[in-house]
Parts: sequence; C-alpha cells; structure tokens
Amino acid sequence: MSDYYQDLGVARDASAEDIKRAYRRQARKLHPDVNPGPDAEEQFKLLSRAYDVLSDADKKQAYDMGADPYAAGGGGGDGFGQGFNFSDVMDAFFGAGATTSRGPRSRRQRGQDALVRLDIELSTAVFGAEEEITLDTAIACTTCDGEGAQPGTGTTTCSVCQGRGEVQSVQRSFLGQVMTSRPCSACQGFGSTIPHPCFECSGQGRVRTRRTLKLRVPAGVDTGTRIQLRGEGEVGLGAGPAGDLYVEVNVTAHDTYVRRGDDLHVTLELPMTAAALGTQLGLSTFDGMKDLDVAPGAQAGDTQTMRSLGVTHLRSSGRGDLIVHLDVKTPTKVTPEQETLLRQLALLRDEERPEGRLASLDERGGILGKLRDAFKAH
Repeated sequence: MSDYYQDLGVARDASAEDIKRAYRRQARKLHPDVNPGPDAEEQFKLLSRAYDVLSDADKKQAYDMGADPYAAGGGGGDGFGQGFNFSDVMDAFFGAGATTSRGPRSRRQRGQDALVRLDIELSTAVFGAEEEITLDTAIACTTCDGEGAQPGTGTTTCSVCQGRGEVQSVQRSFLGQVMTSRPCSACQGFGSTIPHPCFECSGQGRVRTRRTLKLRVPAGVDTGTRIQLRGEGEVGLGAGPAGDLYVEVNVTAHDTYVRRGDDLHVTLELPMTAAALGTQLGLSTFDGMKDLDVAPGAQAGDTQTMRSLGVTHLRSSGRGDLIVHLDVKTPTKVTPEQETLLRQLALLRDEERPEGRLASLDERGGILGKLRDAFKAH
C-alpha cells in the first residue's frame, strides 16, 4: 500500500489546510506542463492520488485504518479517484477560485468617472464663487427605468445557460475528464436576454444627455486643482451607480495682477516727481479701492506690501499679500518751461555734470541688486 503521506510530503497529523497547501506546492513542481521529465506524468498521478485520498475525510479515515481506497477498486482507470476535483489543480497554478462558478453577472454596472475643465477668473480664485458646469453625460433611461427592456416586457431566462450566465464543457486529457466554465455567449454572461430592447436606450438602461450643475469653487484654488464631485459622473449600464466627476480648474490670466503662490503682484507706474516727493494714491484691488502711501525718494524696482489683500489660503485661514512693484517713469519729452525747471533743479542739486557710478551688487538699494533679488525670489 502506498504511503500517501510521504507522497504528499506531510505529517500524519497534518490539517486539511496543510494537505491542500502541500498539494499545491508539489503540483507546481511536478505538473507535466512545467516539468518535462520522463517520469513527470507518473509522479503527478501519484501526487494527485495521494491528495484525492487525504483531502477526503471518509477516504482518509479508511486509509488511516489500513484500507487503501484505490487498492479496493475505488480509483478510476485514469489514476484519479471519484472525488478528484480539477479545480484544485487550477488553484495550484492560478490561485483559489480559478474555475469556481461565477454565476450570472449583473446588468447594473458602475459608471465611469468623468473629467471636465473649468476656466475661472482670478477674482474667483481669490474669494471663491459658485459656478455652473455644462457637460454631456449618461443618465438613467426614464422610459424603461434602467431595465433596458420595453415597458411591460422584461427579460427572459437564457435558454442556453438556463440562467447560470456560463456554460460548462467536459474534455478528456491525461488528467482525466476536465470540466471548464466560460461566460455564455448567448446572453453575454447575464443569465437572461432582452427580447424587446427599449427603443430609447437600445437595451443599455441609460441615455446620453446634456445637463448643467452648480459647483461651489472654494477660495484659494489654482490652475491644476481638481475638485471631486461624488456620484456626478456617468451612470453605468443598466442604470448602475454613477461614477465621480472631477473638475480641473484653470485660472485665466489677469490683465493687471499676477499670482505667485497666494500673493498677488502688480506694477504701479509712478511719475518721477511723485517718486521724489512721495505721494498717496488710490489703488484698485480685488477688495475695492485702497490707499497706498509712497514715501519720498521711491526708486524704480522698489516694492511695497499691502497685507492680506492676496489670495485666500486654500486649506487654512488668512490670505496672502498684495505686492506693489514701483516703476518710476522718466519723461521722454518736456516743454521748454519744464526743461528750464529741470535744469534749475540740477543746478541746485549740483548735478549739471553728474559722474556716473557703477553700483555694486552688494548695494541692495541699487537697480542691479534689486534685479538679483528678484531672480533669487523665483
């Protein structure tokens, strides 16, 4: 009598799970499709016979008491017992459930996610706003309520698979009779057919349409930000659950302001007289008109910061700043009277014949120093 425990490589007190695990491990090594050796088929049959006996509680008990089910004629002519399950062979190579019956699949399927692009103005990014989105999408068919059949007709059990959604076939191989399952081609695995499809949706249970929805755009969004709307995507086949809608934000360029992070930057042109004498002027911001005090002696490239007038932080409280860049404009044309006054000013400042001086990069107040700092900031 064969020692099935030795053939399988397990102890006599091995559990059912240990026996199954050992068989899978050995089957991967000894299967003739993997091991082309001359004795591969015979070794695999011995292994399968041992597993057939030890995996069956009744056969195992009889074997432990000294009876060999195969020696008693219980085995089949192909070397496998009546209780041999080919799915265990498939499990060894493809994992558990490789040939497990799936049953009919549902006609209701989850819909796909959708992605749309939304262009917004910079002011919307600063404060947030409610926007409308129009999109082409799939919704449940109202004519058949998502069933796919004409009202009052319904579905019919598939005559080929008898509602199982799959068909089985038996083939002979060196392993014996092998039963395989595949989706039924007559019903595409649904287990039922639709003799009279809905005229509106052609049996899909959904139709395409254009719809408009409102979206609350949070303050602080930037180009590339994606907003997820759960359940607002396409309805699935058979009026299945809708997917999600993703809205990708694009902030359009502003005529005056530039955004860097949560700060806003703007360039303010200033006459040289106002820069020299100092002034107060009104600046148009997203928060309305605000006063800006320019100190006497302002230079081209100077910046002034107006706190908390920038973009709202997306995930925290507070706002960025508004950075005003001063651009001192020198007149290109002057009247004779203006020229006379300028020459008098030059005389008073001893600048009739000024000597040019190259500014050091370490002089932060110089133009080159400001340019260097600007490049470092980016």
